Amino acid sequence: MRLHARKGSVTVPDEMARWLVEHARLLGSLSPGEPTEDLEPLRGMLNGVRVVGLGESTHGTSEFFRLKHRIVEYLVQEMGFNTLAMEASASAARALDAYVRYGTGDPAQLVARLGFWTWRTQELLDLVKWLYAYNREVSEGQRVRFAGIDPQRCADSVAAVTAVVRAVAPEQEALLREVEVLAQAAPASGPDPEQSLMARAEAVVALLAGLRDECMRHLAATGAPEPSGAFEEVLEHARILVRAADLVTRPREPLPGEDSVFSARDRYMADAVTRLVDDGSASRTVVWAHNGHISKGTYGAGVPALGSRLRDRFGDGYYALALLFGKGSFLARRRADVHGRPVRHRIGTGLRSVEARLADALPGDYFVDLRTATSSPSAAWLHAPQAQRSFGAAVARFTYRFDVAPLVPADDYDGIAFVARSSCSHLLPPAGL
Repeated sequence: MRLHARKGSVTVPDEMARWLVEHARLLGSLSPGEPTEDLEPLRGMLNGVRVVGLGESTHGTSEFFRLKHRIVEYLVQEMGFNTLAMEASASAARALDAYVRYGTGDPAQLVARLGFWTWRTQELLDLVKWLYAYNREVSEGQRVRFAGIDPQRCADSVAAVTAVVRAVAPEQEALLREVEVLAQAAPASGPDPEQSLMARAEAVVALLAGLRDECMRHLAATGAPEPSGAFEEVLEHARILVRAADLVTRPREPLPGEDSVFSARDRYMADAVTRLVDDGSASRTVVWAHNGHISKGTYGAGVPALGSRLRDRFGDGYYALALLFGKGSFLARRRADVHGRPVRHRIGTGLRSVEARLADALPGDYFVDLRTATSSPSAAWLHAPQAQRSFGAAVARFTYRFDVAPLVPADDYDGIAFVARSSCSHLLPPAGL
């Protein structure tokens, strides 16, 4: 193992390479279903942890998805984690949860409805099918749940709510037409300091709560086996509309503090995770999101990340595991065509990012616990400002290679999983093909 950089390679301090050689754990495989001896260190790393954030520096890397699938398998089978919460539509994910737990619906179609092209992949479909297969072999109380935590993309909630209200209170048609715009509205698309759309969504929640008995009779008549549970499902869909309306009416500008749409989105996602953990049925939860969201710090213009809020609420019971890669390709849309087809982007190891230093210091795929020995002299690099790659669902056409975010490893993450080479995730074909 080299501890000094070669001529023309990245400059890697001796202490950084030495620390990694001592503390990193090599991954024997990135593929799910393989033996898990190499993942056993996770048992000690996550002892006492209630929420694990699994990040990703791109939304279009196959290796990230497969490694996450593998880690989820281990956490479910070996450590009792029972909920997977994704940066995906809270509205559409409720139907996918019904498939995962009870086999209802077509999994490929349900994955495609999660609201973002990034999740419409063969890799995620494989994980969803594994969750269903696992749930078939355990009792109902041990089944793993699937949850979306993002309030946006709420067409399913609009449909569920309007169907019930039209049946029990047809005189409220005007109110329903006003909130139906949420089925297509995007965050920050209708800035409104008065948030009148949010007020109308709140009025729908109040209307349903006041018509509980009428709603339950209607749901029973339509064949709902548990009208009370079905009503609570509709009421939660209505609450999702309130959160979505809040995002729609907030300003897009990256305002500091809690006022921007970005801050509100991460706060709502953190609230969703907290509800899952606190309701008693999700004692241990995996959160799947971008590195920027699972970070314990901030992103963008000082936006408090989802992970920072989870750290505030759960302390060391929250563990942020970032996924980084050395070089290769990934899928992303071009920022100038955010509704176009995702295309392949390529990047080399480079010289300036923390990924370049990690690749040069220790070859291969590995993970490392940043909570371990952070006070040793060789761990100084963990506390030094650095730059990490950060690619979202859309990137600039030519300058994406320079997209980086500030990083202090020990401050932002509790662990890093490093993949030497990235390749593109595999998109599912459009519905009907």
